[in-house]
Amino acid sequence: MRDELVHREALSPNFDERTLPISMVVIHYTEMADKNVALERMCNPEAKVSAHYLIGEGGEVIRLVPEDKRAWHAGVSYWRGIKDVNSAAIGIELDHPGHKHGYREFNDAQFEALVPLVARMVKEHDIPRANVVGHSDVAPDRKIDPGELFPWDRLAEYGLCLPRPEKLERGDPFDNDASFYLALERFGYDITSGHKAVEAFQRRWRPERIDGEIDGEVRAILFQLLLDRDRGQTR
Repeated sequence: MRDELVHREALSPNFDERTLPISMVVIHYTEMADKNVALERMCNPEAKVSAHYLIGEGGEVIRLVPEDKRAWHAGVSYWRGIKDVNSAAIGIELDHPGHKHGYREFNDAQFEALVPLVARMVKEHDIPRANVVGHSDVAPDRKIDPGELFPWDRLAEYGLCLPRPEKLERGDPFDNDASFYLALERFGYDITSGHKAVEAFQRRWRPERIDGEIDGEVRAILFQLLLDRDRGQTR
C-alpha cells in the first residue's frame, strides 16, 4: 500500500528485531556532503548504521528500515531508563552538513516533511512529547546533533515535543551541582559525563549559550521541566 508521507524506499540491510515497544523518536543529522552519500553509507552492510527515515533538504522522505524493525541509528545511548534506545526508538536522519561541513539552519521544506511524519509516529505509537528527542539527548558524551539550530520550538508548536518553559517559577532551586545532576538524571539524561550532559541539556533547552556550566538559568529550566512533569503537564 502506498504511503503518502514517503516518497520512495531505499531499504537498508542494517537492522534487526526490536526487543522493546516503540516509545521514542530520535532526530539526527547526517553530517555528510549530501543526501546520496548518506544514503549509500546507511545502505552499506559494512557500515553497520541505518535509520528508519532519511529526509532530504528539499523535503524528500526516504524509508530505509520499516518501523517495526530495529534500525541502527542511536549507538550507545540512554534515555529515561532505556539503555537499548535503538529497540525503543524510530530514528530520523535529516540531510544536513552538520557542524563538520558548515552548520546552518534547517531547510523549511525538510521541516515541513518532518512534521507529519513525527505526528503520525506520535499518534500511532502513543509516544510522549518528552520522548521526541535529539541524538545529543540520548548520547551526550558522543553526539551534538541535530544541534542548537534545530527548531524544537516550531516542533513544539505542533504538540510534537516539549516546549521550552516560558515561565520559570523559581530562580535557583538546587543547593549544589550534585543535586542538579541528580535532577538531570531524573529528567532522563545519562550523567556519566557530567559536563557533556549539561551541554546536551543546554543545546536542547537553552541553545543560545552552550558552555557546560551549571548556572541559575539552566537550574531554573530543569526545575520547571520537572515541576511541569510532576503536575502531569508534560507527557
